Amino acid sequence: MTIARHRLAVGHVVGAMVALIVVLALISPLYGYHRDELYFRMLPLAWGYTDQPPLAPLLVHGVTAVWGDSVVAVRIIPIVCAAASLPLLTLITREVGGSRLAQAFTAWGVAGATMTLMFGHVFLTASLDLVVWPATLYFVIRAVLREEGCWWLVAGAIVGASSFNKLLIVVLLIGVAIGLAICGPRQWFRSGWLYGAVVLIFVLALPNLLYQATHGWPQFAMGAALGAENAAEVRTMMWPFLVLLVGPVLAVFWVTALVALFRRTEWRPLRWLAVTLVVTVVFVFLAATQFYYSAGILGVLTAMGSVPIAEWARTRARRLIVSVLLAVNALGCAVTSLPLLPVDWFGASGLASVNSATADQVGWERYVEQIDEVAAAFDADAIIASNYGEAGALDRFGSGVPVFSGHNALFDLGAPPPDAQTVVIVGGQYDRVESLFSTCRVVTELDNGVGVENEEQGEPVALCSGPNAPWEDLWPQFRHLD
Repeated sequence: MTIARHRLAVGHVVGAMVALIVVLALISPLYGYHRDELYFRMLPLAWGYTDQPPLAPLLVHGVTAVWGDSVVAVRIIPIVCAAASLPLLTLITREVGGSRLAQAFTAWGVAGATMTLMFGHVFLTASLDLVVWPATLYFVIRAVLREEGCWWLVAGAIVGASSFNKLLIVVLLIGVAIGLAICGPRQWFRSGWLYGAVVLIFVLALPNLLYQATHGWPQFAMGAALGAENAAEVRTMMWPFLVLLVGPVLAVFWVTALVALFRRTEWRPLRWLAVTLVVTVVFVFLAATQFYYSAGILGVLTAMGSVPIAEWARTRARRLIVSVLLAVNALGCAVTSLPLLPVDWFGASGLASVNSATADQVGWERYVEQIDEVAAAFDADAIIASNYGEAGALDRFGSGVPVFSGHNALFDLGAPPPDAQTVVIVGGQYDRVESLFSTCRVVTELDNGVGVENEEQGEPVALCSGPNAPWEDLWPQFRHLD
């Protein structure tokens, strides 16, 4: 059955993009850097790292070289990704038969979704996934519905290029393959276009695969470490976040899309999308690394759900109901995912317990002042941070005392110099490493001063002297992946 494709709702798409860009640009300097942004900024350029491929640090170095070393410059990247996701998702709505009204619901609705706002405000590797997953699935959907195999090559090129950001895209490929095998159309497994796309993915991803192979496949070790640490939380939080990632109103959209996949004859060739969602959710549960990995497929299903929702909203009253609900959804998502409250109100609100991304933007400069005071008072030779957030903040705001950390890729940057005798030990590693020195004592505790509970709040700052072995022997005991 041929699907009628309506004109693209350009006005609504552009309007939603402009509104989203304005909001994200206005709030970009609020609170401060996220820990991941500080990490990307601190990492030297390389072909790869213990915990990620090279693209995110490369982009941060690029934008700060052009627009200056500021949090506003770093956040140009996620703003562009968030804005670019809107036309992609709207094109998916159009591709599956969505009217201009359905396209408007997608553009304005997704502009206010938690995942769009959160990953569009803070630069995380997930920010790039706002574009990668919808773009990949758009061209796969286009290939399947139009029976035009050349679009598999475009999807393959996107997947291969995205391997420079993260390797999670493999989960999407597995989901699509299993979905096609179960639900069809299976004739694509006999298509040279599909296998050409696989070859293209391999060729483009080869530098990252070679890095992994020549460095002992660190991504597997990293994934295992994340799963061991996060399993209980992820397996609990992943279920409500199937709703919270888009907001409760848009969750109705993606559920509606799942139902429609098995009711609408013209969507029969796309039933593999339901299996892809299941595969993604199962992966999140089993790997237990991060609860938001299902965001990409949820966005695509939400865009498809706009079609039956728009068909229901035939009357002016129903259109008004949907529009009001989308506005309320956007407001709720914005309050819970963006730094809209004064920072001391945010601390008192309790939102930090459900929005760690915003909590992790609070207090870095104050923490650095407290650490630097200890280092200066005791003429420390080096500072050893527990995690890349602390290390990145000290690198960005510190007074110049050399900073080291055994966390993830920072371990590979090396240990303190051989003659370092007095060091400041920061954070939760203190109990684990105090026995490595002849004397250690806690001097103060980190306090952001605004009551925001985050990973650094209340952590010790200790002074340690007299390492009991050469640093080259001690340094492996500071290493940790999480």
